[in-house]
This record gives sequence, C-alpha cells and structure tokens, in this order.
Amino acid sequence: MIRLTLKRGKEESLLRRHPWIFSGAIHRADGTPEEGDVVEVYTAGGDFIARGHCGIGSIAVRVLTFDPNEAIDRAFWERRIGAAYGVRRALGLVDSTDTTCYRLVHGEGDGLPGLVIDIYGTTAVVQAHSVGMYLAREEVAEALRAVYDSDNLTAVYDKSSGTIPPKSGIEAVDGYLWRADSAASGSVAAAEGFVLEGGNRFRANWEDGQKTGFFIDQRENRSLVARYARGKRVLNTFCYTGGFSVYALQGGATAVDSVDSSEKAVRLCTENMELAEPAVPHREIVADALAFVREMPAEAYDLVILDPPAFAKHHKVLGNALQGYRRLNAAALAKMPAGGILFTFSCSQAVSREQFRTAVFSAAASAGRRVRILHQLTQPADHPVNIYHPEGEYLKGLVLYVD
Repeated sequence: MIRLTLKRGKEESLLRRHPWIFSGAIHRADGTPEEGDVVEVYTAGGDFIARGHCGIGSIAVRVLTFDPNEAIDRAFWERRIGAAYGVRRALGLVDSTDTTCYRLVHGEGDGLPGLVIDIYGTTAVVQAHSVGMYLAREEVAEALRAVYDSDNLTAVYDKSSGTIPPKSGIEAVDGYLWRADSAASGSVAAAEGFVLEGGNRFRANWEDGQKTGFFIDQRENRSLVARYARGKRVLNTFCYTGGFSVYALQGGATAVDSVDSSEKAVRLCTENMELAEPAVPHREIVADALAFVREMPAEAYDLVILDPPAFAKHHKVLGNALQGYRRLNAAALAKMPAGGILFTFSCSQAVSREQFRTAVFSAAASAGRRVRILHQLTQPADHPVNIYHPEGEYLKGLVLYVD
C-alpha cells in the first residue's frame, strides 16, 4: 500500500478526526498513487494516522479509518453500512409504514466520505462522489445485500455518472449493480418507483431524476409547511417533484402554484399532485423563479417557499451566491402580505448558517419589511453531521413571519 507522509504540524486536524487531508499537507509519497487508491498516511515523525481514498484535487485523501488495525475489506464495508442501518432503524425509518424512502449513508456523517446511499422502497440507490467510492461500488452492493434481508432489498442501482470528479477520466454509466429475480421481472418498486413519505405518495425516478430521484432531505421541513398551509394561497418555487406542494395541499391550502424552469419538473410535480387527496386548485408554471417572484402581483400568496438549487458549489463563488440569496428573498418579501409566511432555504455547503441568515436579513432590510424568525431549519436525522466535520451541515432554512 502506498504511503503518504505529512508535512510537520499538518496532523493537527486529523488528531481532531477531521476526515479530509488537503493536498498542501502532503510532504511526499512513497510510490505513485492513482486516484481512488487506498493509501496510508503518516506524520512527519513516522506515526500512522489514517487510511483512506486518494484524490487528485484539493482533497488529497478522504479518511476511511484512523485505526491502524482496520483493513478496508469486505468486513469494513459491512460494518460501516450495518452501523448506518442501525441508526436508521433507531430513527424508525427502516420499519416505517408511512415513509418508505430515506437516506441510509450520508458520506462523512456515516464514516464513508464520498458515498451516498438512498433507499426507495426496496431499491438502494448508490451515488459515489469520489473515485475511490466509485471503484468500491461492487463491494458496497455486496455489503448492502449482507445487511438487508431479501424482502427489504430487491435492487441496487448505481447513479454516479454525474457525481464522480469530472477530471477523473472515468466514463461512468449508470445502471443496476444487482437485481433480485422479482425486481428483474418488474416489481412495483423497480418498475413504477412509487414511495411514501409521511403517508403521501410520490413517484421517485432514480434512473432519470435529479439527485438520486427525490429530495429526501426536506422531509421534516415539508411536514412543517403542512402545519402552516391551512387556508393559505401557496407558492412553491423551484418545485421539482412538488414535495412542498403536496404537503401544502394535505395541510389544507386553498390554492397551490408550483414554479420551476424545467418543463419536465413541473410535469412530475403535477403527477405527484394528482396522486394526492383532496384536490385543490393547482397551477404548474414553467418560468424562471426569480423573474416570476419579481413580476407576481403583490399579496398574491400567503405562504411562499424558496428552495433553490445550490448557488455556491465552492467558496470561489460565495460572494455571488450570497448576492443571489439576497435578491431572491428581497423579491419575495417585497410582495408578501402582512402576516405572510416565508420558508427560505440554502443547500449550498459553502454557505454557512450565519452567512445565509445575514443574506436574508439584508433582503428584509432592502425590501423594507419587518420579519420574525419562527423556525431555524436543517437537514433531517438520516442526514447526520459528523461532529468533527461541520461542513456536513449543508442544508439551512428559516421560516419567517412577515409583518
């Protein structure tokens, strides 16, 4: 195994168990590591400190273990995925009858940096965000089969083509890593992709949809929308599959408008709204969300949801991202009636909770509105944050009461 040696003093973050080693911390490599290789890392004094996947970008190593005696073998994958499964069982998700989709592995939060696994019914969708995890995908599939029984897992689908580093040179093709006979012949879970969330029925498309097929991380925040929706006219921007729209309907909204720039997305939103009961007036609108909010009539909506895609993928564009959040929120706040409720989110990992809140405060001042914070929101418990890796807290949200 190739050995990397750190520069003197660069082990401090690793002693605090941060799972990333940046390229600037590496003094030398004994051998020529390839991206995705498992490498061992030593301090300048020659002490073992970590073992993990090698990368060629700014993150040189994603740490898999700090234990010198823990090999990265089949037993390792089964232990880590089994531990993640135990957490989701403790959360009541594995055996839930009204929620059949959840995140099983959340990267660093589950000790598996670069790996995401979402469960849709009896299908596990694997997404590798590093070359090392992509090369280990077959071992991951085997570990999933070992952890789940045959009734609870009928397929493992790899959807990594859009997430592995573009400079890796790997031309990944999405597809099934494993399918049981029932899934191969067309089970409900594999063929139709219907899942339940909070008792609501949704069509989740892990083959063609965004992310792994559904935005699981907003589950609890959608439930909160339902609590506030009764008797309100609701606007759901960046609607995608229409999760917030369905919950608003179920919460008693009098009308729901769903806006997205993607025609495919609003069609999927409408399909999910048609699965829900009772029916309320619903409009699907293909439009740029910021332009729509700026041009909509004043006081047209009592409850507005702003859930844009990540404005900042990295810190180099942080300034532009914060300006984008200010513009979007100012436009919405300027048009809301007194007593209106605004749900506003950022899923940009590069934007801190404090920076996002400051951007929204600036938007309120720009719009000349007085607002009160009712809730400060984050990702659900099946998207855990490693206490040594605060960067894992990517989802931030505020619920505001507008005077």
